Amino acid sequence: MSNRREFIRTTLLGTAGVAAWNFIPLEALAYKDVVKISILHTNDVHSRIDPFPLNDPKYPGMAGVARRAEIINQIRKEEENVLLFDAGDIFQGTPYFNFYKGELELKLMSQMQYDAATIGNHDFDNGIEGLHKQLPNATFPFICSNYDFSDTVMKNKTITHKIFEKGEIKIGVFGLGVELDGLVPKQLYKNTIYLDPITKANEMSTLLKNELKCDVVICLSHLGYEYTIKKISDRILAESTENIDIVIGGHTHTFLEKPTVALNRKGKDVLINQVGWAGINLGKVDLFFEINTKNKSVKSSLKNISHKQE
Repeated sequence: MSNRREFIRTTLLGTAGVAAWNFIPLEALAYKDVVKISILHTNDVHSRIDPFPLNDPKYPGMAGVARRAEIINQIRKEEENVLLFDAGDIFQGTPYFNFYKGELELKLMSQMQYDAATIGNHDFDNGIEGLHKQLPNATFPFICSNYDFSDTVMKNKTITHKIFEKGEIKIGVFGLGVELDGLVPKQLYKNTIYLDPITKANEMSTLLKNELKCDVVICLSHLGYEYTIKKISDRILAESTENIDIVIGGHTHTFLEKPTVALNRKGKDVLINQVGWAGINLGKVDLFFEINTKNKSVKSSLKNISHKQE
């Protein structure tokens, strides 16, 4: 408990090429010229700074930023090439947001060295001005390709895509947000224009894969995993595009034990992953690349965030 409080306190004070997966036998990796990239990810953390109480009926002692930070730091000590992403809905859900208005959440994510995040609908809960006000507390970019903020205070405050280079591998990332109309009051998102996510996904992924020659294209999505109604989801996104390799999803709080593999419109594999909500889990997708051929293999795992040391 004291370590967690000290971590929070010091954070506040301190800063007042191919779409298909060509599987390589994992036991053979030690004998090849292979680069490993570890993708860590969260979604829908919803201001869950402390663990759930030990008497919580569903998630006793689970989640908590301090424990997540410990696990992330341990992985970084063990792995050479690590990227850390969030798929939106950072804000709203506990009194921390009511009091700090998102300041603490972004400062803690910065302490954990997130590489990028996308924007969820609840990130507008203090209005677009409230979101804008907290952006200086983030040392990482917000990547969103289908919200046009040109006529808002968020103009030029987000980016449409970013390329990360790790061990000779280029990882291209873009982001997609859910439609705000009917989900978020108009007065909160103001003149934000929602652009069709399928159109933008094809535009961004083609740019990243074909023009900018990325070896892997990742979409940070806050569209939702799947719906029973006709609504764009991560599964529909995967099936309607052709240059996305991995979709890191959010919004529907879906607990996936392992990534779903969907086929894109050219019959190539797309991995879709989502790890629930509240920071209960940390997703980990390990990518292995043969340098000479760029053939790649994937291995996924789920890191449960608990107050107990593993």
